[in-house]
Amino acid sequence: MLFGKRERRINRILIVEDEPLVAFDNESMLRDAGYVVVATVDSYVDAAEVMARDAIDLILTDISLAGEGSGLDVARAAARLGIPVLFVTGNCTAEAQALAVGCLAKPYSERVLLGTLAAVDQHLQEELTLYVRA
Repeated sequence: MLFGKRERRINRILIVEDEPLVAFDNESMLRDAGYVVVATVDSYVDAAEVMARDAIDLILTDISLAGEGSGLDVARAAARLGIPVLFVTGNCTAEAQALAVGCLAKPYSERVLLGTLAAVDQHLQEELTLYVRA
């Protein structure tokens, strides 16, 4: 399609967030925008369990999480499964930047979140296109 809407690569999202209000807001914003929220969890252990059993296109995670483990651990596990990660955090360290497709600084608006997801989606589609051509 010349001027048609491009099909999204990102449809199924796992939210990993230990702040209940932020988790609820993200879930609502994403569902309203047509994304499927696979699950919303607050710890690395719960995230690992969801990653092991469900198809996920992207993980949206904070770095600081409840319980043992962190968003960095989530990103490492996701990398082993080929799942891209977008950090949503107040402090995106160099290590986090190396593990993720991007970092979104808190606080953020719905417009900024959805714009970031669109940019990540486009980036992932371009990477896929480049890989297929190579």
